[in-house]
Amino acid sequence: VQLQASGGGLVQTGESLRLSCAASGSIFSIGTMGWYRQAPGKQRELVATITSGGSTVYADSVKGRFTISRDNAKSTEYLQMNSLKPEDTGVYYCNAGITVRAPLRFNSVWGQGTLVTVSS
Repeated sequence: VQLQASGGGLVQTGESLRLSCAASGSIFSIGTMGWYRQAPGKQRELVATITSGGSTVYADSVKGRFTISRDNAKSTEYLQMNSLKPEDTGVYYCNAGITVRAPLRFNSVWGQGTLVTVSS
């Protein structure tokens, strides 16, 4: 089972980006999915999470600007980032709680990270 993140890039202040993260492999079910980020010289921090039922949690710093969503049929989560600021710069990692098949086993899976750079 793996997560593949995409959509990062270089943008200017105020612009938007949409990140995607697709799960693949022998998946039985996917629980909570989330996005985290790590700025240079800082620890990884939570950006947003979404449960299988669609309940969301956001870091205070991104509330009102970022929107997390998921497409359960495609085993994919998204992060729409609007009004980007230089302090949003960092490597964005996706995460998901995935139960794999045969035998059933729960794993917390991380994607490889995608770089977002916001210039001032």
